[in-house]
Amino acid sequence: MKYQLYIDGQWSDPAAGRWFETANPYSGEAWAEIPRGDAADVDRAVLAAHRAFREGEWPRLTATRRGQMLRRFAGILTDNAEALARIEVRDNGKLYAEVLNQCRYLAEWFDYYGGLADKVEGVVPPIDKPNVLSYTRREPLGVCACITPWNSPLLLLAWKAAPALAAGNTLVIKPSEFTSASTLEFARLSREAGFPPGVINVVTGFGAEVGEPLVRHPRVRKIAFTGGETGGRHVNVAAAADFKRVTLELGGKSANIVFDDADLNQAVGGAISGIFAASGQTCIAGSRLLLQDSIHDEFLERFLKVAATAQLGDPMSPGTQIGPITTEPQYRRILDYIQIARNEGARCVLGGGPAQLDGVRGLFVQPTVFADVTPRMRIAQEEVFGPVLSVLRFRDEAQAIEIANDVDYGLAAGVWTESLRRAIRMADRLEAGTIWVNTYRSTSYTTPFGGYKSSGLGRENGIEAIYEYLQTKSVWLYSGGDVANPFVRR
Repeated sequence: MKYQLYIDGQWSDPAAGRWFETANPYSGEAWAEIPRGDAADVDRAVLAAHRAFREGEWPRLTATRRGQMLRRFAGILTDNAEALARIEVRDNGKLYAEVLNQCRYLAEWFDYYGGLADKVEGVVPPIDKPNVLSYTRREPLGVCACITPWNSPLLLLAWKAAPALAAGNTLVIKPSEFTSASTLEFARLSREAGFPPGVINVVTGFGAEVGEPLVRHPRVRKIAFTGGETGGRHVNVAAAADFKRVTLELGGKSANIVFDDADLNQAVGGAISGIFAASGQTCIAGSRLLLQDSIHDEFLERFLKVAATAQLGDPMSPGTQIGPITTEPQYRRILDYIQIARNEGARCVLGGGPAQLDGVRGLFVQPTVFADVTPRMRIAQEEVFGPVLSVLRFRDEAQAIEIANDVDYGLAAGVWTESLRRAIRMADRLEAGTIWVNTYRSTSYTTPFGGYKSSGLGRENGIEAIYEYLQTKSVWLYSGGDVANPFVRR
């Protein structure tokens, strides 16, 4: 099928009249044509969003009415969850079971922030000036650019779009060129919800041709970006040129730490989920498994026994546990890191290369585990973004914290222990935005999510997220009748 851009409430061809193919990662077959937008399309979309922010129906809506519109959209997303999931699996190759859960969960963001839209309050601060009333207002920023990745395009779009719209902003969305179709379907459903023209716009294409002009456009006041560290750094530098706000959710090299008092069966399941779910293509992957010396060998044996049974195959099949790698560049990157690990002296105890499936062109990598990894190896420091696990030893809490924190990233960490005191101590000292204890890879619309260090800036989800899309104005009302000295500040 052949898609179009969604700008100002209308479907339109890209200005240059170009499209590119998107392929199914499992079959390798192209199944849709995606519009190849450029700077002219970006400008048209941003100006439409700017008009919608300043004029017409959207700025006249009360916060309550905005919230009702978001909740209506939530219902539409729920009704279309299965169709959206099938499209997304066709585009990125993740398991249908997981993507369907995500698509059914999307509505919760729009329902939550729809309810929050008219709960944003200013304050009346007590003031030290006589005859003065001071109060504050929370106001939207304007046009917000939402730039999403290929691993969970709709879920991560919801993290951005729901609070931004609840706050009263307008959007220009740029999905990954590898997974654009589900976002264009999202735009189609937004029309059914009644969003006025220009409030939601989607421009598809490549980073240099769409992402760059969108980030640099003078009418864009906020950029919400999820992606790699290199792209995030570039966005941050470009945004600084005209003081745009940014939210950056970037990579991770998360530690999954198992103590000798943990429930080992539970921890094995959590460690498997942490690295092999979504084929390891997730920013919160528990790609460093830290095992206490006294349980190292037993735990690794249990882990390998389970991991060796993982079923690779068609992501639409209920029996499949690991799907294909979404893009060819990512496939090559993963294989490069496997070779780097071998060159550094890590011991491969499972997998270690590409996987071939009969009659399938998809790009599969074997679930791979490296033991005898030391903290300064590249395989323990750099994000692989694939089903590749590094196993490290530690003696005690102090060494576990030292190893866990000794990376540039700080997105998440897992702790497996039956000791409440140890759990609290570890949560206090680990340098990461999310700490899971006796669970892993859980997120919610209610709970802030974001990174420390090179894992990003700002927070998504929870009440905190809506303030990322608002600015505060102070208002002073003077009720006195005297004429003050105009040359001296009151």
